[in-house]
Amino acid sequence: VQLQASGGGLVQAGGSMRLSCAASGRTFSTPAMGWFRQAPGKEREFVAAISRSGGGTYYADSVKGRFTISRDNAKNTAYLQMNSLKPEDTAVYYCAAGGRLRSLVAGAVDYWGQGTLVTVSS
Repeated sequence: VQLQASGGGLVQAGGSMRLSCAASGRTFSTPAMGWFRQAPGKEREFVAAISRSGGGTYYADSVKGRFTISRDNAKNTAYLQMNSLKPEDTAVYYCAAGGRLRSLVAGAVDYWGQGTLVTVSS
């Protein structure tokens, strides 16, 4: 499975941005998709995840109510809509895929995409 993330960039605090993650290859083996992020000097942390059907989602407390994860299975693509961005959201965001949603949330990632940098200016 290959994951291609896109959509990062520079945005002012309070603004919005949408990240995309396009999956290719044996995508049926990794039904759960999600996003992690790593800020400078910090460990990589879970952000959001979604089940194949889209009926199951998980969010980190720090992004609940501001970020929304979704997916389009016809396009094998997951999205992360980020609203009300804060400077502390600045990080490299990584797309991830795995076999089980809860395992993915816990960090059991089968495949990683390349990171995309999101910078939120104050």
